[in-house]
Amino acid sequence: MDNTLCKIRDMYRAIAEFESQFAKTYNLSLNEGMLLCTLLDSRQLTSSEIAEALGLSASNASKVIRSVEEKDLITRLIGKEDKRQMNFVLTPAGRELIMRIKEATYQLPELLEKAIRQTGI
Repeated sequence: MDNTLCKIRDMYRAIAEFESQFAKTYNLSLNEGMLLCTLLDSRQLTSSEIAEALGLSASNASKVIRSVEEKDLITRLIGKEDKRQMNFVLTPAGRELIMRIKEATYQLPELLEKAIRQTGI
């Protein structure tokens, strides 16, 4: 195996460094921030849709949802057709925070910035 494993390690370190800065600035984990971003784009989602969108297990998605809900950034809505179905939406505070995050400029670790430029994100 060429340098692939070492490159992945370096990328992982760059993401961990970004997540640490992100957490200090916004009091959110990267998964929590991605949940807010996903809800901004989708308007409302079920917990299983959130798990799929974030690439998390149902259990881990539940933990992220609960944490963001406790911060009053998202709220639950009872399904209109199926009262057992819970949908999650941004609160006004959640919408304000994710808009502030999206408008911010970041000092990314060099390796992460290069990877983002290469993908065209």
